[in-house]
Amino acid sequence: MKVRRRARILALQALFEVDTAHHQPDASMRGRLEESPIPPEGEKFCRELLYGVLQNQRALDALIQRFAPEWPIEQMAPVDRNILRLAAYEIIFDKGTPPKVAINEAVELAKIFGSDSSPRFVNGVLGTILTHRQELPAITAVTVPSDVVGAAGTADLLDQGSSAGRSA
Repeated sequence: MKVRRRARILALQALFEVDTAHHQPDASMRGRLEESPIPPEGEKFCRELLYGVLQNQRALDALIQRFAPEWPIEQMAPVDRNILRLAAYEIIFDKGTPPKVAINEAVELAKIFGSDSSPRFVNGVLGTILTHRQELPAITAVTVPSDVVGAAGTADLLDQGSSAGRSA
């Protein structure tokens, strides 16, 4: 399996754990990486995804809600919600991932972890986000400095001034 796909899977698992069990992001990430080690470049990408989504969760949730208004974010299946957050982050903020790749990877994650209807739902929401991306007001990513992404204490950073990592 490709390193970046494995990194996405681990990031999704950590996001899911933070979202549903309210575990600290650092502990969740550490546990995932201990269970399924990946090369350093994959680990870096995985951490960037996790912390990028958590730091930008409010903006991502608002964006998802705008394009899936019939499904309140808190009522979505947790796996679908977190797949959408992950891919929306890549589409909007990660300039290293082509948007269509982010959508295709999200659909694959939905096939693996979601329900029978998840792949079509995820594809539809993300396709709509991509179609309307140019019309969206500029959103500035909240970033975590790269030296902090892998360091102990990131959970403290997330706890100070943000509700990221906790469901509403």
